[in-house]
Amino acid sequence: MSKIMISVGEASGDVHGASVARAIKELSPQAEIFGMGGQNMRSAGVEVIYDIAETGVMGLVEVLTNLPKLFALRDSLGRIMDSRQPDVLVVIDYPGFNMRLAKVAKQKGIPVVSYISPSAWAWGSGRAKEVAETVERVAAIFPFEAEVYQQAGANVTFVGHPLLDIVKPSMTKQQAFEYFDLDPAQPVVLLMPGSRRQEVNSLLTILLAAGELIARDIPACQFVLPVASTISREMLQECIDKSRIAVRLISEKTYDLMNISTVALAASGTATLETSLLQVPTVIIYKVNFLTYFLGKFLVKIPHIGLPNIVAGRLVVPELLQHQVNANDIAVHALGLMTDGQIRRQTLTDLQEVKDKLGSPGAVKKVAQVILEIAGDKKEGNL
Repeated sequence: MSKIMISVGEASGDVHGASVARAIKELSPQAEIFGMGGQNMRSAGVEVIYDIAETGVMGLVEVLTNLPKLFALRDSLGRIMDSRQPDVLVVIDYPGFNMRLAKVAKQKGIPVVSYISPSAWAWGSGRAKEVAETVERVAAIFPFEAEVYQQAGANVTFVGHPLLDIVKPSMTKQQAFEYFDLDPAQPVVLLMPGSRRQEVNSLLTILLAAGELIARDIPACQFVLPVASTISREMLQECIDKSRIAVRLISEKTYDLMNISTVALAASGTATLETSLLQVPTVIIYKVNFLTYFLGKFLVKIPHIGLPNIVAGRLVVPELLQHQVNANDIAVHALGLMTDGQIRRQTLTDLQEVKDKLGSPGAVKKVAQVILEIAGDKKEGNL
């Protein structure tokens, strides 16, 4: 029986971790899976030792200010490795923390599989070499990512993008409108301020202000906000109550909600690729501590911050950074995507191209096979 430890640090990683856990269980029902995750992983049968609700930290400066807590968590998970002796550690996204944890595992002789790996294609070859020296296998989700890691000397398996397996509505659009009690004759604006409290604190008030401007032009517009498992519903409601628009908080069937949305206003991250796959034109926003952004300008090697634009290799949906993240600019771009037929048609065509570039489904099963292969090699002493 394989013993598999998984570490994720935020809501999107929890979704991916749950999908991988289910695929592992299908291939090896007796596998023991435990680690750090959230409700999705718990529902998938993972023994969640540490809940991620308190761990979501983004940005260079923000991570530095939280280092004592993160180091304590790393050490705690290291002790779990000593007591449980996993055959493999799977680190999913959350690179600032997970690569530190991966180094701990390597020191203990535990092989590491990196899935949704650090964005070496954005940060340069130095990051890729660090990962290559630390992990046993990189499960690459983008073709260009696989190439960068291979050049750095990593053992790479290109698996494709997992969202192609995960992002699937469970009902028709008509059923979804009825389920959520929304009017199909009126636009639906999806507000996605992020899955970390830090992001929500920074962005939700601005999104609500943008919503007020949109509602001036389209009074019947409907606003919805899917509640991430890492964010308190009460915290969201308290902020919404201070605005002048009605926003429905929805805690389930997020992909069905996305599927009937006219436009999304979303924090940069995995959610923007999810909306792209469901053909929802999205205004991407990115706002962090000034010093984090200043340092990033010198370190990051790519022209775009939004995943759909990175995949396409050009700007296919608007992205607003730092000072551009204001209610007026967000509303202007959103209204253009909602009301200008030419802009909307071109955006939908471009989003289909993004989907096509991500390849074919099957990534999650491939990742599960890689993990079980590595775990089996460890058990047999072949590593």
